[in-house]
Amino acid sequence: MTATPYPFTAVVGMADMRLGLLLNAVSPAIGGVLVRGEKGTAKSTAVRALSAVLPEVTVVAGCRFSCDPAAPDPGCPDGPHETGPGAARPTRMVELPVGASEDRVVGALDIERALTDGVKAFQPGLLADAHRGILYVDEVNLLGDHLIDVLLDAAAMGASHVEREGVSVRHAARFLLVGTMNPEEGELRPQLLDRFGLTVEVAASRDPDERVEVVRRRLAFDEDPEGFRARWAAEEEELRRRIAAARALLPRVVLGDGALRQIAAVCAAFEVDGMRADIVTARTATALAAWAGRAEVTTEDVRQAALLALPHRRRRNPFDAPGLDEELLDEVLRNSAPDDPEPDPDPAPRGPDDGGPDDGPGGGGPDGGAPEGPSAPDTAGAGEGPPPEPSVPGPRPEAGSPADASATAEPEPAGEGDEAAAPAAGGGAERPAVGAAEPFRIRKLDVPGLGEGAAGRRSRARTAHGRTTGARLPRGPVGALHLTGTLRAAAPHQRARGRTGPGLLIRREDLREAVREGREGNLVLFVVDASGSMAARRRMSAVKGAVLSLLLDAYQRRDKVGMVTFRGAGAELVLPPTSSVDAAAARLERLPTGGRTPLAAGLVRAREALRVERLRDPSRRPLLVVVTDGRATGGPEPVARASRAAAALAGDGVTSVVVDCESGPVRLGLAARLAGELRATPIALDELRADRVTTLVRDVRTAQQTRRVA
Repeated sequence: MTATPYPFTAVVGMADMRLGLLLNAVSPAIGGVLVRGEKGTAKSTAVRALSAVLPEVTVVAGCRFSCDPAAPDPGCPDGPHETGPGAARPTRMVELPVGASEDRVVGALDIERALTDGVKAFQPGLLADAHRGILYVDEVNLLGDHLIDVLLDAAAMGASHVEREGVSVRHAARFLLVGTMNPEEGELRPQLLDRFGLTVEVAASRDPDERVEVVRRRLAFDEDPEGFRARWAAEEEELRRRIAAARALLPRVVLGDGALRQIAAVCAAFEVDGMRADIVTARTATALAAWAGRAEVTTEDVRQAALLALPHRRRRNPFDAPGLDEELLDEVLRNSAPDDPEPDPDPAPRGPDDGGPDDGPGGGGPDGGAPEGPSAPDTAGAGEGPPPEPSVPGPRPEAGSPADASATAEPEPAGEGDEAAAPAAGGGAERPAVGAAEPFRIRKLDVPGLGEGAAGRRSRARTAHGRTTGARLPRGPVGALHLTGTLRAAAPHQRARGRTGPGLLIRREDLREAVREGREGNLVLFVVDASGSMAARRRMSAVKGAVLSLLLDAYQRRDKVGMVTFRGAGAELVLPPTSSVDAAAARLERLPTGGRTPLAAGLVRAREALRVERLRDPSRRPLLVVVTDGRATGGPEPVARASRAAAALAGDGVTSVVVDCESGPVRLGLAARLAGELRATPIALDELRADRVTTLVRDVRTAQQTRRVA
C-alpha cells in the first residue's frame, strides 16, 4: 500500500459509501458500516482515505491503549493515569488481516510469565491499536465466526476482555468498525449482518464520463501522489472541519417524539427482528441532522437513515436479497407523521449538471466529494447541500421460492428413459429450466474421522475452539493452557526443585497445551445429473428442491460448495468451489435438462475439481454428493467407464453420498450399484428429509388414535 493515502474528497461517485463512512465518523455509536460490492470499486481506497480527514486525537503519552488524558480509563492496563495535557497524533487506521489469530486481535497474555514469575504481562492486540480510531476488516465475510463475534462484541461494548486460565485483562476498545466484502465470495450470517450499524451496496459506474474521470484521477495520483494530495488539500481540510463541527453539534440534536414514532413505524412495517434496527436508525437520523448542520431530526433524515440501516436486517436466509421497498417506506412515513409535511417520494436525482467530472477539484458531483449537507459551499466533499439519496437495489426473486417453482413447472414427458426424451443421434433437445421445489430440513451428512480444516459446523476436527480432549507439549508459544496437565507434569518434580511447602513450582518444561475438538467446514461438491431421464415424471423440481436444501445446510455449517452437472455430450463445472451458496442456488435454478447421461464424464470432472481444490486448500476435506438415478448412457462403453471413474474416486478416499432419484413402481437399483462402486452412502430422495422419521411416527400415532376413537 502506498504511504500517501488517496484523498477522500477525490473519490469519484460512491455517494452511499462515503455517506455511511462519514456518518460513522460523526457518531461511532451507530456501530460501523459494511460495504458490499464487486471487486475494483474503491472500497479499500475510500476506507483508508477516511482516516486522513478525521480530526487528530489527544492521547496519554506512552500509553499503549491510547487513553484520553482528559478522561483516562481507570482500568487501563498501563494505568492509572493522571488527568492532564497529552500528545496529539493522527487518527489511526488499523487493518485486520483475514488470517489473523485471536491472540493477534484481542491481545495475548504471557501465560509462562504469569505462572512461573507471577507477572501479568499483556501484549496489546489490534483492538487496542484501533481504540479511538478505525478498525478496517477487508473481506470480513472470510473471517472465522469466532473472530467476527469478538470484533462485534468489542464494538458494541466499547471494551475488550481477555481471559486466560483465571488471568483477566480489560481495556477500552471504541473504534469505527468498517468491513468490506464481495458477496460473490460468500455471505455473512443474518445474525452478524445485524450487528453492523449500516450497510451500503456499491457498484462500478456505467457512465463513461464518470469512468474516464476515475482513471484520470488515479493515473494522476500514481504519477505524483504528493502533488495530487496538495491539489485536494483545501477540500480535505474543509471536510475535516465539517466532521469536527458535526461531532460538536451531535449532542444538541433533538430527536422528537414524531421522528421516534416514524422510526418505530418503519421498523415494524418492514418486520425487522429485535430492537437494534430502531436504535441504529435513530442514531443514524441524528447523525444525518448533525452532518447537515441542523439541531432537529426531520422526516427526510428518518427516510435516509432507514435506507442505510434496514435493508440488510431483512435477510432471513442466504437466498434473500437485501433491499427496501421505497414506495412502502414513503407510505409509512406519511401515515406516521400527520403533522409533518409529506416527504418527497421522488427527490430530484443528481445529474452531470450538478457537478460532474469536468468540474475538477472544485466540483461537487461524481468527483468523490463527501456527501453534501444543506449549507456547504460547492466544493468536493465539503459542500452542504441535501444529503444524497442512496441507490438501493430492489429485491430480486428468491431462489427456490414457490412462485419460481410454479412459474417454471415442467410438463411431464411421455417417456422415462433417455431415448424417450430425445433422439439418440442428436443427444436430445434442451428442455427449459425447471424451478426448484420448497427446500426442507435435511439429514446431517458428515465426513468420518478427525480433520484439521477451517472452523465450521459439519465434521469433527481439531480446532482452536471447542471442548478440551487432552493435553500436549506446546508447539511454540503456549496458546490455550491445559492447567490440569501442567500441574500433573510439575507435581513429581517438586522435591527435586526444593519445594517443600504448599503450592507448586512450575517451570517452562511443565507447561502443557490443551488439545481441543470442535467442528470443521467441508467442501461439498454436488454432481447433479441433468439428463433427460432425470426430467421424467417431474422429478427435476424435487431434485432441485433437495439440492437447494443441501445448499442451505452447507451455508449453516460454513462449508464451501461447488457444482458439476452432466448431460448430453459431457460434464461441466458450473460453479467452482466457493463460499457463496446463493451463487450455487442461482446456477441451480437456471440449470437446463435433457439429453443422454454421461455419468462417467460427470465423475471424472468431479475428481479433477477435487484435485485442484486439494492443492489450494489441503486441510479442507471434501464431501461428494452425487444426485442421479444411476443411468449411464452417454459416450462409448458408458457403464464400464462410469464404474472405472467411481473406483478412482473411491481409491482417492473421497467421502461420498449418492442421492438416488429413481422413482416409479419399477426400479433398477442403478444408483445403489453406483454407491457401492464409490463406497458411498446411498440415500433415496424421499429419505433425505431430517423430519421424515418424526413425520412417520406422528402419522402412525394419529392413525392409532383414530382407530381407538372409532
